[in-house]
This record gives sequence, structure tokens and C-alpha cells, in this order.
Amino acid sequence: MEKKLAWQPLAMDQQWPAKVFDVHCTECPRLHAFHEQNREKFPGHFNGPVPPFGPANAELLIVGLAPGLHGANRSGRPFTGDYCGDLLYSTLHKYGFANRPVSLAVGDGMQLLNARVSNAVKCVPPENKPTPAEIKTCNQFIAHEFKVHPPKAVLALGLVGHQAVLKAMDQRQSAFKFGHAAEHDLGAFRLFDSYHVSRYNTQTGRLTVPMFEAVLESISHFLKA
Repeated sequence: MEKKLAWQPLAMDQQWPAKVFDVHCTECPRLHAFHEQNREKFPGHFNGPVPPFGPANAELLIVGLAPGLHGANRSGRPFTGDYCGDLLYSTLHKYGFANRPVSLAVGDGMQLLNARVSNAVKCVPPENKPTPAEIKTCNQFIAHEFKVHPPKAVLALGLVGHQAVLKAMDQRQSAFKFGHAAEHDLGAFRLFDSYHVSRYNTQTGRLTVPMFEAVLESISHFLKA
């Protein structure tokens, strides 16, 4: 008998095949329990595994860390609902990967153009810190995306995203060192690295607008070539 869930996710931008993404996934007990707690505290939030956003056949796949409690976990769209997506979406718009510079909420008319945004971990983790076991479990979704919708370029936002991409491609971590603006030829696609577009990184100056734009410019040139 099919298990009945006590909750239903809010409307999403699009539906993804179950093998690629499962909005009802409960494979990580700690994350599932955290969702259950948050459904009581924040009943208006999405409070579930956040699906990728953007066309499935996009040439560019962007991989972040995990949904923020009051960001993607609230809105149901990656990098939407808090400050984290400000730099990301405005830069995607500048380089022609989005139809508008600001992502506000599901249903706001935002469309990604030849780009898709996802996360290494699809569920919000306590204190924004997924465990190695949770990252490993969730890696199946990124790995399957690479197989059924292979991109030409992947942008990893931060070390966790970088490591998740390498794991999904069965590559040795030591062979491809993370670094801002680093590029790695993985055969199937080119991996571009950037510091994460977190509020902490942008406010402290670790990641500036010109630094991030330079990475997107490199990606744009690569895809056009």
C-alpha cells in the first residue's frame, strides 16, 4: 500500500521524474525529522526536498550546498527567499541565463535559459551543515542528472558542491583541487569552481561581484565556443 504523507509540498516550478528527483524522499532520518519539526514551526514553508530549477536539458548545471531554512526551504526554489540568490540570479541574468535579475518566489515568472540550478543536498540541514552520510545519500540525484541530462558545463558553488560533482562522476577528489575560478576537464563536461554566493562570503568580500562575473563570463565563452 502506498504510504500516505501528512503533508503536501507547495506548488513547484516544474515536475521532475522520480528517478531524477523525489520530493517525498525520506532516506536521511535526521533531515526528515528536521522537516517534520519545521512543518510544525513554519507551516507556510515548502518544508521538503527542494527540486532543481531550470530546463532539464540545459547546458549549464549549477550545484550549490543545500537549501536555507528560510530561503529555498521556504520558497521551494533553490537560492530563492533569502539573500543567497541575489548575486547568483542577477549575474545569470546579466549573462543571458535568466529572463530577470531577481528570483522572488515560485510562480513569479522567473525562467532560466540554458541553465539549471540544483544543490548537493536537497533538504535543509540543521545549522546548514549536512553530514558526510547525508551528502553521500543525496548524491544519487546529481549523479542521475548527469546521466539522463548531461550538461556541457557545471558550476560548483563552494567546496561541498565541488566534491559532490566529483563523487557523482566517480572522480578522485585529490585529482581536482577546488579553487575560485578554477576549471577542470572531467571529460563529459567542464567543471568551473566559485566560492559560494552566501551572504557571509559577499559581505566579507571573500566573493565580490567582479569575481563571480568573471566565472560566468568564462562559462559563457566556453559554451559559445
